[in-house]
Amino acid sequence: MRATQALRGARMGLLALAAGALSLAALLGLLVLATRAADRPGGLLLSLVGAAAVLAVMGAAAAAAARRIPPRTVLELDLREPLRDDPLAAAMARRPSLRDVVETLARAGADKRVAGLVARIGTPATGVADVQELRGAVAAFRATGKFALAHADTFGEFAPANTAYHLACAFSEISVQPSGDVGLTGVAAEVGFLRGALDKLGVQPRLDHRHEYKNAKNVLTETGFTPAHREATRRVVDSLFTQLVDAVAEGRGLPASTVRGLVDRAPLFGAEAVEAGLVDRLAYRDEVVDRAEDMAGQGARLLSLADYRRRSHRERGRASTVAVVHGSGAVVRGRGRPGPLPLRAMGSDAVTSALRRAAADRGVKAILFRVDSPGGSYVASDAIWHATVRAREAGTPVVVSMGNVAGSGGYFVAMAADRIVAHPATLTGSIGVVGGKPVLAGLKDKLGIATGQVHAGDHALLGSVSRDFTDGEWRRLQRWLDRVYDDFTAKVAQGRGLPIERVREVARGRIWTGADAHGHGLVDELGGYASALRAVREVAGLPADARLRLKPFPRRRSLLARALGRGRGDDDGAGPGAAASLWASALAPPVPGGEQVLRMPRAPTIR
Repeated sequence: MRATQALRGARMGLLALAAGALSLAALLGLLVLATRAADRPGGLLLSLVGAAAVLAVMGAAAAAAARRIPPRTVLELDLREPLRDDPLAAAMARRPSLRDVVETLARAGADKRVAGLVARIGTPATGVADVQELRGAVAAFRATGKFALAHADTFGEFAPANTAYHLACAFSEISVQPSGDVGLTGVAAEVGFLRGALDKLGVQPRLDHRHEYKNAKNVLTETGFTPAHREATRRVVDSLFTQLVDAVAEGRGLPASTVRGLVDRAPLFGAEAVEAGLVDRLAYRDEVVDRAEDMAGQGARLLSLADYRRRSHRERGRASTVAVVHGSGAVVRGRGRPGPLPLRAMGSDAVTSALRRAAADRGVKAILFRVDSPGGSYVASDAIWHATVRAREAGTPVVVSMGNVAGSGGYFVAMAADRIVAHPATLTGSIGVVGGKPVLAGLKDKLGIATGQVHAGDHALLGSVSRDFTDGEWRRLQRWLDRVYDDFTAKVAQGRGLPIERVREVARGRIWTGADAHGHGLVDELGGYASALRAVREVAGLPADARLRLKPFPRRRSLLARALGRGRGDDDGAGPGAAASLWASALAPPVPGGEQVLRMPRAPTIR
């Protein structure tokens, strides 16, 4: 490693000396020209212009040299932190977005100057669907004949690290530090139930749902799993666990039964993981980098994926334009704010405007609508659904690509698309509704808080948390829940081309993984961005190998403009007032109702 670094330093030093000598020679030549030209009228001015031109050419040449991608380049990629799916959130985090990494790996796979990839893997708090997206990109990179090495100091320090190891299995080799572990411990779902604590506090959750699998309210109304809640959660856990085992078995060349046995033994120490075939070698990071350079051959150079993306160029030539619209976070009415949690939200005004503008753009062949949302407002979801319908009616096909979560309101906004593509691990479905309010009268009594009320109208206190619903208000709530559920299921049947009876069987508020949803007809295809872009070509009537230009809608504004809420009235930004409102929503009690009636419950995670 030290010898390689010394050679690299010497090489860079020689290049710097050569560049300096060239610059000095050029300057001396220019001085001579200036001296000779000074005796002629106008000569000095011409010589200065010439000097400026030569210096500009030299600067451009130096910049070009700095952007050069040498042969036998080994790309470095740091995956110890989660990649953001939303481009704005990625820009604010000063990291490439998930799509940036996927696109750059595809470009590098076709670049003869790139020999391989070495990645650092940690235990990011990312979703399994994002891991499957990255796995697909690494597999496509390897399919071009290039190597891909994964290194982790540890896959969990005597702790679960299933997502990290799941990702690593897509690489051709896995190494771990000698002191590290492999925390391949399986899938766990834990749900906290607050009913006992609320009873002690004197808080009465007055909520109802459609139907028994819509368990978002259960954390407030129950002291444990209901049979339907347990059944649905068990199915999600089993589906995710099967996907994990199958991925490890395929990546490591082991029988699935062997992998299941290793999971039950984990966490495994590094040496045990090597013996079991889960890891190829114990090595420190510098040793892995040395191995990557040896595999690339003499003169290998390391280059970060971000630098490679900046230096490399997309193919030039004719391409068909595809609009890309992102819908991330809770679905809310108004403009929302597509930023980092807890402020991130899918504002109905912003998304409908983006869809409308994309459909009106005559150069756009199709819309790729990326959805990563647990749902939220029924009214906001319906507005976005309507915008997708209108886009299709205008002759612009819509393909939805689902991220980690696209359930309840997140499924509502997607269901009218021409084609829906989801990862096997995407959590989707949850076709149902929940609503109601908490009654705080008992808590106020305990605290000695009295509430005075003056009202006009029988239902003026409908939303008051100081009293329960009246019988008439409760009956009205039931009718409202039925109305929302009937509308939801009818639109699913219409959008998916399914009989309403079949929709009601798979709805009832139940969460499905993408793999199960595909089997039930709720999504069309399993895959990530690559699969979604293939679907775009198909629905747009383009050749299978047609080049695509992805154009984001709405246009991106500067961070300052976003913070100040400046720009067009239907753009995606939010001013300070909207931000404050979203902060208030984030800090509010997690009570389903209002903006959260089409909200998914907490989902199980692979830890």
